[in-house]
Amino acid sequence: MSSGIQNWSVPAALPLVGADEGNWYAVQTRARHEKVVAERLQEQGIATFLPLTREVHRWSDRKKVVELPLFSCYVFAKFLPSNEERLRVCRTHGVFQVVGVRGEAIPIPEEQIESVRAVLNEQIPWFTHPFLKIGQRVRIRSGALNGVEGVLVARAGERTLVVSVDVIQRSLAVRIEGYDVEAV
Repeated sequence: MSSGIQNWSVPAALPLVGADEGNWYAVQTRARHEKVVAERLQEQGIATFLPLTREVHRWSDRKKVVELPLFSCYVFAKFLPSNEERLRVCRTHGVFQVVGVRGEAIPIPEEQIESVRAVLNEQIPWFTHPFLKIGQRVRIRSGALNGVEGVLVARAGERTLVVSVDVIQRSLAVRIEGYDVEAV
């Protein structure tokens, strides 16, 4: 079994395979089927992006570097926003669904895909972080403000925590750059 120790690094260049047409979509896969789904979609001529990380797994008798998907159970695919294309993707073995609402796939902006690629390709230290939205209630998990809760806002490019007293409708704000925060 794995010791649970993670050593994050990036594999060599992450190529995008396929056409330049269409939009990017998140394709939800069955557990541990990400690489197979990406390969099968590429065989169908569909552009894919599967960001991988390298982890060192240690067992009692050995250790091994394994490549794992950065986003478990997801592959990004670029295809035309038509029902035929979506159905072709959904019929691929290992695909659970194309992420969307009420049967409509939600496109991912090209800039978000390119941002992930840029961070991974730069070979700089990075770590996964829980998804936080501006306007979401969060709690600080470290430092002098450990346990303080409020609403996450962005102001002049800086993350700020707004702490409110609802009954008197008054608030104060504190910059929280460098603090570890979690969703409440």
